[in-house]
Amino acid sequence: MMGEREFSDGEDLAREMDARDPLRAYRDRFHLPPGATGEPLVYFAGNSLGLQPKAVPALVEQELEDWARLAVDAHLHGRTPWYSTHERFREVGARLVGALPGEVVMMNGLTVNLHLLLVTFYRPTRERHKILVEHRAFPSDAYAVETQLLHHGYDLAEGVVTVAPRPGEHRVRTEDAEALIEERAEEIALVLLPGVHYFTGEVMDMKRIAAAARAKGIPVGFDLAHAAGNVPLRLNEWDVDFAAWCSYKYLNAGPGAPAGAFIHERHGRNTRLPRFAGWWGNDPTTRFQMHRETRFAAREGADGWQVSNPPILSMAPLAASLSMFDEVGMEALRAKSERLTGYLLDLVDRIPGDRFEVITPREAAGRGCQVSILVRERPRELFQALVAEGVVGDFREPNVIRVAPTPLYNTFHEVWRFARVLERVGTASS
Repeated sequence: MMGEREFSDGEDLAREMDARDPLRAYRDRFHLPPGATGEPLVYFAGNSLGLQPKAVPALVEQELEDWARLAVDAHLHGRTPWYSTHERFREVGARLVGALPGEVVMMNGLTVNLHLLLVTFYRPTRERHKILVEHRAFPSDAYAVETQLLHHGYDLAEGVVTVAPRPGEHRVRTEDAEALIEERAEEIALVLLPGVHYFTGEVMDMKRIAAAARAKGIPVGFDLAHAAGNVPLRLNEWDVDFAAWCSYKYLNAGPGAPAGAFIHERHGRNTRLPRFAGWWGNDPTTRFQMHRETRFAAREGADGWQVSNPPILSMAPLAASLSMFDEVGMEALRAKSERLTGYLLDLVDRIPGDRFEVITPREAAGRGCQVSILVRERPRELFQALVAEGVVGDFREPNVIRVAPTPLYNTFHEVWRFARVLERVGTASS
């Protein structure tokens, strides 16, 4: 049986794969949290908060120095002028999610961006006012949808269509989402789904879902909180209308970091689309003509959805991280990620007994960095035992442990260590 597997369970293989890893040097560009012994923890929580790039302090300090030295003049004469600082993310942000320059802007927080985008793309009518969402949507998304419905005079029960896994399954089948869109197209005003499901780690088939929605004239958007920086995206090519994501998870930009928004170019060119406006989304040629131009004139592209000027000190860590993504490229990151998670799945499968069930899809195309493990007996007790052994993942009620080996800073040896700890504490307490 062992010979039929792609991997072996020996430590030597883990060290050999690390030695051959073309991305191994990037680990040294992050601060690694130490455990009780001083050695780095097995940090598999990049799906919740990415580690800090070592380049961050110098970039933040640069902005602080420009503020101290130049004060207001740093808007135009700082080393990275504040007036145009968001524009430095236009191309790198576009490459990250498979967009065109001008289709991406970094601003606000994820849920704020969702609300701003729903103002534009959720335009309900008496006949067509429902929003298609997934079963067990992330709470913040669910709250955003609920309050948007209430704002328009609908309650949750009458305003939501839910696509759920089939009985006995954990993943949402693409064909079920397509069938709901086909069957209830005359009722659905918007499709809003995750790119990667936060609970199961399933990668949704965004291309197929977008095509099904567009065929029925339904705007389609994706929450990419667990997808941006995790899996390759082709938002422009897939004809997605809009998307939003945070940058503190896989993008390593720090707690509360500025989020991202994508608006397809066909919408970005239409400056008359409804939106909630603010001065930073205004045409920059008239932005400061405050007494002459009293009416909002949207800037073309995603920039036209901005409301307030960018948070300069929070943008600096984002620049540090995105430069690495641009340097490495999503294809190389994805190649390592598939191997890391494949190795993890193989080692978990070797653990005797039936206490664990992996609910993340097995095929590489169906999963990202995250592997979700359902624990049948005393799940919280097991999670606490992992923490005591220096493993950092997270626990989701009622019985799922999520671990996410991320390719920029995690290693194959850490995957091996995690599996050994899981087997030891999992079988000892079962």
